[in-house]
Amino acid sequence: MSDANDPWAIRKLTPETLRESLRKMYLIRKFEEGAEDSYTRGLIHGTMHLSIGQEASAVGACVGLSDSDKITSTHRGHGHCVAKGADMGRMFAEFFGKETGYCRGRGGSMHIADVEKGNLGANGIVGGGLPIAVGAALSAKRLNTGAVTVCFFGDGANNEGAFHEALNMASVWKLPVVFFCENNRYGMSTSTERSTAVKQIADRAAGYSMPGVTVDGNDFSAVAEVMATATERAKAGNGPSLIESMTYRWRGHSKSDRNRYRTKEEIADWMDRDPIPRMAEMLIAHGIMDAQGVTAMENDADQTIAQAIEFAASSPAPNLADLTCDVYTRPLI
Repeated sequence: MSDANDPWAIRKLTPETLRESLRKMYLIRKFEEGAEDSYTRGLIHGTMHLSIGQEASAVGACVGLSDSDKITSTHRGHGHCVAKGADMGRMFAEFFGKETGYCRGRGGSMHIADVEKGNLGANGIVGGGLPIAVGAALSAKRLNTGAVTVCFFGDGANNEGAFHEALNMASVWKLPVVFFCENNRYGMSTSTERSTAVKQIADRAAGYSMPGVTVDGNDFSAVAEVMATATERAKAGNGPSLIESMTYRWRGHSKSDRNRYRTKEEIADWMDRDPIPRMAEMLIAHGIMDAQGVTAMENDADQTIAQAIEFAASSPAPNLADLTCDVYTRPLI
């Protein structure tokens, strides 16, 4: 039995939900590592933006969402897909450019969508998901569906015009949307200290008459708690919130990033704050899992990713005759 001093997640979430959350965090980490390895071996072309180190942010934000709730994602969105329940095989197939991928191999890393799970898609445009999320939230309000939309975006997007327009419109119309900023401190190679006037991005919420809160993005329980408050507010018809999740990407901005703007000491310091063992230790401390169970869960995640990569590699490539399919729409006559 939990008591008042226990973390919020221990008090409010079921043991099954907590174990599933840790499993998804492992799947995100293993997916990203598998994607990185596949790129190194020449199985994946182009680039990718890995979210290793940010797993608690994605899973904590999505833990209370249902399939009817929507998310919009970013170019660094693999973790959001997994947290929202995506199939690993179909994700890797999309990476590999295969017909069995979520977008039939046409979208690749930055454009995975899974509408059945409420994932309206990632976006290669910085801040591109912000107006889409407002549209989804407006639709939910007009149709009275009771759904909330969670808009993921990075710290770099908070200086885009779309950010300010989206927050203003959502507040004026009291839309059921949560703006969730994953602040990993760098927009490409530019730090927030050099690019953003306010000390904390959450401070900008005051300009749009909505709550703004900054949270430790590597603490699953803390993220889940502030998200529960924000989604409850949104679904009650009280309008949007802005959450700033302080986290860190261990890898560079993309595969071409040589990491020359960050010190080894800074990276090592954030790696010591790894959210996955932090989550595992919390579950062990409260008797929800034991060390052997955690090890078995990690090994199972390894096997799941290996099977997903095998599925993608053996899937058929798109037919060249279908090259222009889905590029244009036909007018209704």
